This record gives sequence, structure tokens and C-alpha cells, in this order.
Amino acid sequence: MFKKILIANRGEIALRIIRSCKEMGIKTVAVYSKADIDSLHVRFADEAVCIGPAASAESYLKIPNIIAAAEITNADAIHPGYGFLAENSSFSKICEENQIKFIGASAEMIEKMGDKAAAKETMKKAGVPTIPGSKGLIKDFVQCTKLAADVGYPIMLKATAGGGGKGMRLVWQEDDLKDAWDSARQESKSAFGNDSMYMEKFIEDPRHIEIQIIGDCKGKASHLSERDCSIQRRHQKLTEETPSPFMTNKLRKQMGEAAIKAAESVNYEGVGTVEFLVDKHRNFYFMEMNTRIQVEHPITEEVVDYDLIREQIKVAAGIEISGKNYTPQLHAIECRINAEDPYNDFRPSPGMITSFHSPGGHGVRIDTHVYANYMIPPFYDSMIAKVITVAQSREEAISKMERALDEMIIGGIKTTIPFHKQLMKNEDFRKGNYTTKFMDSFTLK
Repeated sequence: MFKKILIANRGEIALRIIRSCKEMGIKTVAVYSKADIDSLHVRFADEAVCIGPAASAESYLKIPNIIAAAEITNADAIHPGYGFLAENSSFSKICEENQIKFIGASAEMIEKMGDKAAAKETMKKAGVPTIPGSKGLIKDFVQCTKLAADVGYPIMLKATAGGGGKGMRLVWQEDDLKDAWDSARQESKSAFGNDSMYMEKFIEDPRHIEIQIIGDCKGKASHLSERDCSIQRRHQKLTEETPSPFMTNKLRKQMGEAAIKAAESVNYEGVGTVEFLVDKHRNFYFMEMNTRIQVEHPITEEVVDYDLIREQIKVAAGIEISGKNYTPQLHAIECRINAEDPYNDFRPSPGMITSFHSPGGHGVRIDTHVYANYMIPPFYDSMIAKVITVAQSREEAISKMERALDEMIIGGIKTTIPFHKQLMKNEDFRKGNYTTKFMDSFTLK
């Protein structure tokens, strides 16, 4: 087992990793930018190293600085969390070259699954259902036009290096294809330095359901059931729950088996998710694979009593998994609390937290790195807390979430708490009647 792990991240996920490490008797090293000197992950780690100024490019994305921090503190492993360098194949490779264990996927695995077009072809060969579309990358607009006609409109153009909705364009008819092709490529080139595109049939009114998986060094994988992540705004998740209200035992078995097949076909090592789109007839299609721990992992932990960070670390240390698959015995919901103004198009709202009260009670979990008099910097992702409730039934979990949100106080800044309060009271949400298009018709009052 590792003696010391450096956490190459910030905020709540860094604090989350520190907690599991402490319980395992592993020393921790926090890295931080100058803007994060007062963050709780810095306070609770055994050691802390400043790796640069506020800008991510000069700190949390600066690989030489992070490797240097690991070397001077004698860390034998690095946990990247999510975001930043978590799915950076170069970082994974550099860690390996410096005899530091990267607690995540190998460089080869990240490259294989990070390229969405290549990942889709890999899944096809493994027998995992995929969305009809292009075979690999589209070489030019002439081919794009022919493919769109063959697949049938509506189609979705996607950047192979894309993420967070960048480089994606929905096209309903041929007349709009050229503008979509040009703008998607330009956006992808600007954001990722890569304008390669592929195409998929657009699945109308889908649900976004992911399967949590874990694989070990022997090529064995198991799944920990599903999470429904369909409540999204601009392809960014807002609320997640498990089990999905749309799920059936038959569908869970099919999707779980497909996820395991996907992981074992590439000898996947570590935790990750296999993401699917599920149509109204419960046909499911592989969308992508995330080769990291995810923001919403706590709801899975709560319904199957499984510490995903602990098991991720154990797998990285060469310990084999049991191979057991898990089915939720409880119901859990997560609301992401962002420093944003939901009444002003969710505009970021950094600044000083003047007052902070965290809800509590049975079945309520709060993952956060903030506190009263904490200054939220404007340089990073706006998520400042996650509220997780768990109960015997979905109805009880929703009621518990309503109560927890009523208790939560964050003064001095705008947050998304009012949005989540209204969501919990929304009739369609309470009935489990929602898709990825839910936010298109949701009006905040």
C-alpha cells in the first residue's frame, strides 16, 4: 500500500480523497494555488505545497510543478481527482516515467477512451450497443453531407476531443449542416486544439444514465449499478439520483452487463463510468467512458455502502476486486450547489461567504470545502458543495432533500439552492418524468 499520496486537485474532491487516505493510514500532500491558501484541503492534509499563481494553467494544470511537489515530499502516488489533469494521458505517462503511481487510468487507456470516435469503434467491436453514426472521423464536409443523409436527420456533430458540450451541434435539416460543421470545428479547434469531428444519430428525448464500474489489474471488472444524470443545463449536470426512476430490473441487468463488457474489453483498471443514452423505449446506446472518479460518486457510495475512493486506491496498489456487482438497496439524490445566480442565467457569483450553515440529520451528507468567511475565487469551477440525501424510498429522499436545502445557509453570494428547492417541488421531477431536455421548459419562479 502507498505510504504518501499527493492530491493533484483542489476543493471538495481533494478533501474527499484526504479523508479516505487518513482512514487508510496513508499520509497526504495537498497542492494549492495562491488563491486557494485558505481552502480546507490545504488545512487538513499532512503537508501542503504551493504550486503557482491563481490561474489553472500556472498551477493545477502545470505538470512540472506537480511532479516537483511529489518529489520533494516523497509521495509515491498521485490522485488526480476529477477535472484538471484527471484524464490527461501525458500526465499519467509522466507519473509512470517518474516512478510515481497515477491513481487512475493508464496513458494508453485514457487515449483509447478519451478519443470519442475511437472509443465508439472499440465498443462496437466489444458488442456494446452504440448510436448509429460515422465510422471514425469525418474526413471532409462532402463525406459529412453523405453520412448525414445515410444516418437520417436529426444528427449530432461532435468534436472527438470535446467535452462539456463544446464542439457539439444539433442539426435538424440539411440546410443547417454547413454552418454547424464550420462552427463546431472552429469551437473545437479553439478549445482543444483539435477540429476532428464525428457524427451520431440524435436520440430525441433521451435519459443520460451512467453505470459506475471498477476494474482491477487482472482485467476483471464489476459494476455498482446506475446513476440518472438527465437533469442538465448546457450539458452540465445539476442533480443526480440512484436508482434511476426510469430503470427496470431487466434494463439494469442489460446495461450492467454491457458496462462490464466495455471495461473488460479494454482491460480497464480503476474506477470509471460507462455513459449511455437511453431512449423512451429503453433502448440504450454507449455514449462515452469517463476514466476517473466522478462528481456524483457519493450517491452510489450511499446506496451500496462502498467507499469508491478507498477501492480506487486499493486497485491502484494492485489489490484485486471481488468481482461482485451491486444493486441499490436505498435511494439517494445529489444536488450540486454552485456559486451561481439561478435568476441571472446562472452567472458565476464568486466572493466572500459571510455566513454558512450546513444541514445535518439522518441520511444527509455534505461534501464541501467552504466555510464562513471563506473567499470563493473566480478562477475555477463554481461548484462549492454537494448535498446528498439517502432514504428507503425516492419519495423520502426528496422530502429529506427539501428539508436539508431549507436548513442550508450560504450568505454573501448567490447560489443554486433556490433552483434545487423548486426542482424538488416540481411535479414532473417528483414523478420521475424527465429527460435531458427537462431544463428547456423549466422556469425558475
